[in-house]
Amino acid sequence: MGILNIQPVVRGESKVLLGYSGPSGTGKTLSALYTARGMVSKASEIGFLDTENGRGSFYSDKLDGQFKYANLNPPFSPDRYGQAIKEFQEAGVKVLVIDSISHEYEGIGGLEDIASSLTANGTERKVADWKKAKQEHRVKFMNVLMYADMHIICCIRAREKVKIEDVNGKKEFVPQGMQAVCEKNFLFEMMASIMFSNEGKNQTWIKVPDYLKEAFGTGNAYLGQETGKKIIEWVRLGEKENPIVTKSRGEIILVCEKGLKALQEAWKTLAPIARKALDPEYKVHEASAQAYDKINSEAESNTDSLEIQLTELYELKKEVLQEPFATDCKRIIDEKETNSYQKAINALKAL
Repeated sequence: MGILNIQPVVRGESKVLLGYSGPSGTGKTLSALYTARGMVSKASEIGFLDTENGRGSFYSDKLDGQFKYANLNPPFSPDRYGQAIKEFQEAGVKVLVIDSISHEYEGIGGLEDIASSLTANGTERKVADWKKAKQEHRVKFMNVLMYADMHIICCIRAREKVKIEDVNGKKEFVPQGMQAVCEKNFLFEMMASIMFSNEGKNQTWIKVPDYLKEAFGTGNAYLGQETGKKIIEWVRLGEKENPIVTKSRGEIILVCEKGLKALQEAWKTLAPIARKALDPEYKVHEASAQAYDKINSEAESNTDSLEIQLTELYELKKEVLQEPFATDCKRIIDEKETNSYQKAINALKAL
């Protein structure tokens, strides 16, 4: 069975995903609102997801009408960000401004907290579980963001990053430049990424494709509604699709992660117009769901195999193990620290 639906290429209407980053006070929020306003026919079609303790409401008088607004309280987990995006989509928003996504990385309940969360037995981790954190980021936040049926502008905090290096035999802090506070691959997923400075008047292009360069100007003037108008003009060059079909496709792509059974159940609930339009794509989604089932099954099988191998090695060598390694091995087994299984096995085999 094939996994693709190969057809002659047709330019579709893209959903725009923009990243506006910068330190506090550099104009990224207001620029995002002005850009959004240029992309819609009225302010009420804009949504504003505020994670900055209500600061987004300070911009309530900056447009020619009221935009839709909601405050996201902690915890700032990938799942809660994903749920918030879906709620704005259901509210009929056409362009969503998120200010900011940095909390998903370093806020309460964000990726840093997930990676360093307590083990199943309530003890502190000696090694951060970034595998789990990144998986939640990809599945619960990024997939929802990328397949949302609306344009999204993400505001991102930025700060000067430094690195400790040896300089003439001494440890010194070496500036690495201004960097966005987010998961390290986040900006690569944006259609365009901009770093703001000088209260918003200047922008450094991190990533701007050729087809959007005219919209973003020279980088030496404030971004306004004209930026949004030029972006939406480019979007509308694509072939239009029924919004119900577009929305349903995104939902089906997301549900594939849950496996074939979930896909089959979701397919039954599609509106007839969407099911008819998406029917040529069903085999592609089916193959995707089956691939997810296989990945999940193999992951569970591999974990079980490593656990058995680790337990057998530990029982064989525990009498000669020295501290603190002996205690660490016992804890990894008892608390099922799966991300440490292979490392412990390698260490035991080396004895």
